[in-house]
Amino acid sequence: MEREFVELFEEWSEYYDDTVSGYDKEYRDVFHGYEQILDEVANRAQGHVLEFGVGTGNLTKRLLQAGLLVTGIEPSASMRRRAVEKLHGQILIENGDFLEFPTHKQVDTFVSTYAFHHLTDEEKEKAIVNYSKLLHPGGKIVFADTMYESKEADRAAIQQAKDAGFLNLATDLLTEYYTTIPFLQKVLKENGFDVSFTRCNQFVWIVEAQKL
Repeated sequence: MEREFVELFEEWSEYYDDTVSGYDKEYRDVFHGYEQILDEVANRAQGHVLEFGVGTGNLTKRLLQAGLLVTGIEPSASMRRRAVEKLHGQILIENGDFLEFPTHKQVDTFVSTYAFHHLTDEEKEKAIVNYSKLLHPGGKIVFADTMYESKEADRAAIQQAKDAGFLNLATDLLTEYYTTIPFLQKVLKENGFDVSFTRCNQFVWIVEAQKL
């Protein structure tokens, strides 16, 4: 689950913002349109927003600028420190993850970018079941992450990365838990959500699910 990647993020916190800006050519396509992706997620959020995987606070900053009440959840201590510095202590960022997190008040929107793939499909389903119980009708899940239209598309992306000599990217695509759109659509519908998917780049889609 997500906690198994915490050590990686402890190290990555120092250069995460460089990576998402396109500095690393291996991950350039993954983060293509990064700023617009964050804007789109923030624009779809409403009310009290609980953000998973705050990282260095890039999405959080946009949510706050939109006038939303935000609770941040981040399992990496180094990332939490970077986010607090960037946001000048505007919000409390708590230790937690997609499956275990404090809820102090009603949540209207769960948001996340580039993080849900740290959960296996079984864990993703468990998380969605929980979010369905916590959200009132009209509440939302808005996640942006790498996902695929099919398992065949997943395998093709890995092979393309290998063919391009992007071995770090290929390893990530092999070892992390990237899911498929049909799987997420099925689980979300079974748990009472109306769901849509918007493609952002070669890898990333936004899934927007509203509780019926």
